Amino acid sequence: MLEVEGVHTYYGESHILHGVSIRVGAGEAVALLGRNGAGKTTLIRSVAGFTPPRDGRVRLDGESIDAWPAHRIARRGLALVPQGRRIFAPLTVRENLLLGARGSAWTLERVYDLFPRLRERAEQSGGTLSGGEQQMLAIGRALLTNGRMLVLDEPSEGLAPAIVREVGRIVSGLKGDRLSILLVEQNYHLALRVADRVYVMNKGQIVWEGTPAGLEADEDVKRRYLGVA
Repeated sequence: MLEVEGVHTYYGESHILHGVSIRVGAGEAVALLGRNGAGKTTLIRSVAGFTPPRDGRVRLDGESIDAWPAHRIARRGLALVPQGRRIFAPLTVRENLLLGARGSAWTLERVYDLFPRLRERAEQSGGTLSGGEQQMLAIGRALLTNGRMLVLDEPSEGLAPAIVREVGRIVSGLKGDRLSILLVEQNYHLALRVADRVYVMNKGQIVWEGTPAGLEADEDVKRRYLGVA
């Protein structure tokens, strides 16, 4: 569903991504792990069209999208849950959800069924929600675009442990719906619970690739690149 091949991305003259390659198969959940500053969000920006790569290829469902603007990539089927939620605080929950709604598989009622708290708060402004509720809103908004590739950038950031577990349950359920998922995370335990495969990034490069079980067994990689004892 998603293929990133040899991508080099710059901010001005600062070379951030150095030949990054990853892939996400149809119906697969893939986790991208790394410390702060590893280049994870830059990779997401390159995939989504916000910071196009200077070299390399990005393909979505077999079609090259690396030179496309962000709105065209979104229409092609990439649904992004950005870091920091990025909801529209003055708008109601319902208005936030319907902003980019298109297609028929995911409807407003189906999102409310997945997140009952959003139904309860439908007419509240987004800015009055808790951090966990705002994350639910950001995920629901992405689902309503009815994309085939869901990208979540640090969805557990700043959330209480109980809410992090809820996010993990939701992502696992979406994987059961055969949605392709790229989960960008620092939360090692959340990522390993939901992923079929894992990439580890450091200093703008992929330094490890394998299964959750393989990463769990690799003490050197966990300690060196993730700070997990």
